[in-house]
Amino acid sequence: MTPLPWRIVFFGTPSFALPALQTLFERPDEVVAVVTQPDREKGRGRRVVFSPVKELTLRHHLTLLQPERVKEELFQETLRGLQPDIIIVVAFGQILPKSILDIPQYGAINVHASLLPQYRGAAPIAWAILNGEKVTGITTMVMDAGMDTGDILLQVETPIGNEETCETLHDRLASLGAQLLKETLEKMKAGNIHPIPQDHSKATYAPPLRKEDGHIDWKK
Repeated sequence: MTPLPWRIVFFGTPSFALPALQTLFERPDEVVAVVTQPDREKGRGRRVVFSPVKELTLRHHLTLLQPERVKEELFQETLRGLQPDIIIVVAFGQILPKSILDIPQYGAINVHASLLPQYRGAAPIAWAILNGEKVTGITTMVMDAGMDTGDILLQVETPIGNEETCETLHDRLASLGAQLLKETLEKMKAGNIHPIPQDHSKATYAPPLRKEDGHIDWKK
Protein backbone atom coordinates (compact mmCIF):
# COMPACT_ATOMS: atom_id res chain seq x y z
CA MET A 1 0.00 0.00 0.00
CA THR A 2 1.45 3.37 -1.03
CA PRO A 3 1.71 5.83 1.91
CA LEU A 4 -0.30 9.02 1.60
CA PRO A 5 1.67 12.15 0.61
CA TRP A 6 2.86 14.22 3.55
CA ARG A 7 2.28 17.95 3.94
CA ILE A 8 5.76 19.45 4.40
CA VAL A 9 6.86 22.86 5.65
CA PHE A 10 10.49 23.52 4.73
CA PHE A 11 12.76 25.83 6.72
CA GLY A 12 15.99 26.95 5.03
CA THR A 13 17.93 30.00 3.91
CA PRO A 14 21.33 29.68 2.15
CA SER A 15 22.41 27.85 -0.99
CA PHE A 16 23.28 24.77 1.09
CA ALA A 17 19.53 24.14 1.46
CA LEU A 18 18.72 24.27 -2.26
CA PRO A 19 19.43 20.64 -3.26
CA ALA A 20 17.28 19.38 -0.38
CA LEU A 21 14.39 21.69 -1.29
CA GLN A 22 14.64 20.73 -4.95
CA THR A 23 14.54 17.07 -3.95
CA LEU A 24 11.30 17.68 -2.05
CA PHE A 25 9.78 19.30 -5.15
CA GLU A 26 10.49 16.10 -7.07
CA ARG A 27 8.78 13.82 -4.52
CA PRO A 28 5.07 12.96 -4.21
CA ASP A 29 4.83 14.83 -0.90
CA GLU A 30 3.45 18.39 -0.95
CA VAL A 31 5.58 21.34 0.13
CA VAL A 32 2.78 23.53 1.52
CA ALA A 33 5.06 26.41 2.56
CA VAL A 34 8.69 27.48 2.76
CA VAL A 35 10.08 29.51 5.67
CA THR A 36 13.25 31.55 5.16
CA GLN A 37 15.03 34.43 6.87
CA PRO A 38 13.88 38.02 6.21
CA ASP A 39 15.48 39.90 3.32
CA ARG A 40 18.76 41.60 4.29
CA GLU A 41 20.73 44.56 2.99
CA LYS A 42 24.17 43.64 1.66
CA GLY A 43 27.19 45.31 0.12
CA ARG A 44 28.25 48.94 -0.04
CA GLY A 45 25.07 49.93 -1.80
CA ARG A 46 22.96 48.33 0.96
CA ARG A 47 20.96 46.54 -1.71
CA VAL A 48 18.18 44.27 -0.45
CA VAL A 49 19.05 40.67 -1.32
CA PHE A 50 16.73 37.66 -1.32
CA SER A 51 17.97 34.41 0.19
CA PRO A 52 18.72 31.58 -2.29
CA VAL A 53 15.83 29.61 -0.80
CA LYS A 54 13.45 32.53 -1.34
CA GLU A 55 14.49 32.84 -4.99
CA LEU A 56 13.85 29.12 -5.63
CA THR A 57 10.54 29.24 -3.78
CA LEU A 58 9.29 32.19 -5.80
CA ARG A 59 10.11 30.34 -9.03
CA HIS A 60 7.85 27.52 -7.86
CA HIS A 61 5.08 29.92 -6.79
CA LEU A 62 4.83 28.47 -3.29
CA THR A 63 3.65 30.06 -0.06
CA LEU A 64 6.63 31.90 1.45
CA LEU A 65 6.96 32.97 5.10
CA GLN A 66 9.73 35.24 6.42
CA PRO A 67 9.26 35.79 10.17
CA GLU A 68 11.72 38.09 11.90
CA ARG A 69 11.50 35.70 14.84
CA VAL A 70 9.93 32.25 14.73
CA LYS A 71 8.76 32.70 18.33
CA GLU A 72 6.17 35.25 17.17
CA GLU A 73 2.69 33.95 17.98
CA LEU A 74 1.23 35.16 14.69
CA PHE A 75 3.78 33.12 12.75
CA GLN A 76 3.13 30.03 14.87
CA GLU A 77 -0.62 30.41 14.32
CA THR A 78 -0.01 30.55 10.57
CA LEU A 79 2.16 27.44 10.80
CA ARG A 80 -0.49 25.53 12.72
CA GLY A 81 -3.04 26.53 10.11
CA LEU A 82 -0.93 24.86 7.41
CA GLN A 83 -1.35 21.52 9.24
CA PRO A 84 2.06 20.09 8.29
CA ASP A 85 2.70 16.38 8.76
CA ILE A 86 6.42 17.05 9.06
CA ILE A 87 8.86 19.98 9.17
CA ILE A 88 12.18 19.78 7.32
CA VAL A 89 14.99 22.13 8.40
CA VAL A 90 18.20 22.70 6.42
CA ALA A 91 20.46 25.59 7.52
CA PHE A 92 17.59 27.89 8.45
CA GLY A 93 19.39 30.23 10.84
CA GLN A 94 17.07 30.34 13.86
CA ILE A 95 16.52 27.79 16.62
CA LEU A 96 12.98 26.40 16.55
CA PRO A 97 11.19 26.36 19.93
CA LYS A 98 9.36 23.32 21.25
CA SER A 99 6.03 25.00 20.45
CA ILE A 100 6.90 24.70 16.75
CA LEU A 101 8.51 21.26 16.94
CA ASP A 102 5.32 19.88 18.49
CA ILE A 103 3.06 21.05 15.63
CA PRO A 104 3.64 18.33 12.99
CA GLN A 105 2.49 14.75 13.54
CA TYR A 106 5.85 13.28 12.54
CA GLY A 107 8.03 15.94 14.17
CA ALA A 108 10.82 18.00 12.67
CA ILE A 109 13.83 16.61 10.79
CA ASN A 110 17.12 18.49 10.45
CA VAL A 111 19.81 17.94 7.82
CA HIS A 112 23.14 18.86 9.45
CA ALA A 113 26.56 19.07 7.76
CA SER A 114 28.59 16.99 10.20
CA LEU A 115 28.73 13.55 11.77
CA LEU A 116 26.91 14.40 14.98
CA PRO A 117 27.64 14.73 17.85
CA GLN A 118 30.74 16.28 16.28
CA TYR A 119 30.51 19.92 15.19
CA ARG A 120 27.17 21.00 16.52
CA GLY A 121 26.40 24.59 15.57
CA ALA A 122 26.46 27.10 12.74
CA ALA A 123 29.75 26.44 10.92
CA PRO A 124 30.49 22.69 10.83
CA ILE A 125 32.03 22.70 7.35
CA ALA A 126 34.57 25.42 8.08
CA TRP A 127 35.61 24.02 11.45
CA ALA A 128 36.06 20.49 10.10
CA ILE A 129 38.58 21.89 7.61
CA LEU A 130 40.25 24.28 10.08
CA ASN A 131 40.75 21.44 12.56
CA GLY A 132 42.33 19.17 9.94
CA GLU A 133 39.63 16.49 9.96
CA LYS A 134 40.03 13.74 7.38
CA VAL A 135 36.35 12.74 7.29
CA THR A 136 33.06 14.55 7.70
CA GLY A 137 29.52 13.90 6.53
CA ILE A 138 25.81 14.52 6.82
CA THR A 139 23.43 13.63 9.63
CA THR A 140 19.65 13.61 9.57
CA MET A 141 18.20 13.88 13.06
CA VAL A 142 14.98 14.36 14.97
CA MET A 143 14.96 17.92 16.26
CA ASP A 144 14.51 18.73 19.93
CA ALA A 145 14.75 21.99 21.85
CA GLY A 146 18.57 21.84 22.01
CA MET A 147 21.12 22.89 19.39
CA ASP A 148 21.75 19.82 17.21
CA THR A 149 21.17 17.48 20.16
CA GLY A 150 18.33 15.32 18.81
CA ASP A 151 18.35 11.61 18.04
CA ILE A 152 20.24 10.54 14.91
CA LEU A 153 18.27 9.01 12.05
CA LEU A 154 20.85 8.40 9.28
CA GLN A 155 24.45 9.40 8.56
CA VAL A 156 26.72 9.32 5.52
CA GLU A 157 30.47 10.00 5.43
CA THR A 158 32.68 11.77 2.90
CA PRO A 159 36.48 12.27 2.97
CA ILE A 160 38.05 15.71 3.28
CA GLY A 161 40.84 16.11 0.74
CA ASN A 162 44.22 17.70 1.51
CA GLU A 163 43.39 20.67 -0.75
CA GLU A 164 39.71 20.82 0.20
CA THR A 165 38.07 24.24 0.49
CA CYS A 166 34.82 25.23 2.15
CA GLU A 167 33.33 25.80 -1.28
CA THR A 168 34.01 22.35 -2.68
CA LEU A 169 33.08 20.56 0.55
CA HIS A 170 29.95 22.71 0.93
CA ASP A 171 28.66 21.72 -2.50
CA ARG A 172 29.38 18.02 -2.02
CA LEU A 173 27.72 17.96 1.41
CA ALA A 174 24.69 19.87 0.10
CA SER A 175 24.20 17.18 -2.55
CA LEU A 176 24.74 14.37 -0.03
CA GLY A 177 22.27 16.08 2.32
CA ALA A 178 19.55 16.01 -0.32
CA GLN A 179 20.17 12.31 -1.01
CA LEU A 180 20.15 11.43 2.68
CA LEU A 181 16.97 13.44 3.27
CA LYS A 182 15.23 11.49 0.51
CA GLU A 183 16.39 8.18 2.03
CA THR A 184 15.32 9.32 5.51
CA LEU A 185 11.80 10.21 4.40
CA GLU A 186 11.41 6.94 2.49
CA LYS A 187 12.51 4.90 5.53
CA MET A 188 10.28 6.90 7.86
CA LYS A 189 7.27 6.20 5.68
CA ALA A 190 8.14 2.51 5.57
CA GLY A 191 8.52 2.41 9.36
CA ASN A 192 12.08 1.25 8.78
CA ILE A 193 14.12 3.78 10.74
CA HIS A 194 15.23 3.74 14.37
CA PRO A 195 16.40 6.98 16.02
CA ILE A 196 19.62 6.64 18.01
CA PRO A 197 20.38 9.00 20.92
CA GLN A 198 23.58 11.01 20.58
CA ASP A 199 26.51 10.43 22.93
CA HIS A 200 26.59 13.94 24.39
CA SER A 201 29.95 13.25 26.07
CA LYS A 202 31.56 13.21 22.60
CA ALA A 203 30.01 16.47 21.41
CA THR A 204 32.16 19.16 19.78
CA TYR A 205 31.04 22.58 18.59
CA ALA A 206 31.25 24.74 15.48
CA PRO A 207 30.32 28.31 16.43
CA PRO A 208 30.00 31.08 13.81
CA LEU A 209 33.38 32.19 12.47
CA ARG A 210 34.81 35.43 13.85
CA LYS A 211 37.25 37.79 12.19
CA GLU A 212 40.08 36.61 14.43
CA ASP A 213 39.53 33.01 13.31
CA GLY A 214 41.02 34.05 9.95
CA HIS A 215 44.30 35.15 11.49
CA ILE A 216 47.33 33.75 9.65
CA ASP A 217 50.52 32.92 11.52
CA TRP A 218 53.19 33.79 8.96
CA LYS A 219 55.80 31.88 10.98
CA LYS A 220 54.18 28.63 9.92
